[in-house]
Amino acid sequence: MTNHVGRLYAVALALVLFFLTWAVVAAQPWTSAAADPRLRALALREARLRVEAKHVNAIVARRFSDYRRALAARRAAQARAAQATTAPAVRVVTLPPLTITRTS
Repeated sequence: MTNHVGRLYAVALALVLFFLTWAVVAAQPWTSAAADPRLRALALREARLRVEAKHVNAIVARRFSDYRRALAARRAAQARAAQATTAPAVRVVTLPPLTITRTS
């Protein structure tokens, strides 16, 4: 085979056939369509966890709502208590004068 163009076509055709065969083998069209029982169990567990997560999120939302309400009431009570206090907020302390002695 001295024709270089013929060799190039033969190599290109061999590469195409190689990759086409590779793709067919990788796709595994001959495998059975029977579902794996582990996958079915996993899907059931996922569905159960989704339902449980909905319930947990509802409980957390209700508790956080209760917390925010109690926090607002506590802050309001603190504000009322601060307004009712007549004592000054700052206490002034008088210190004796500072005596500095030099030793040199």
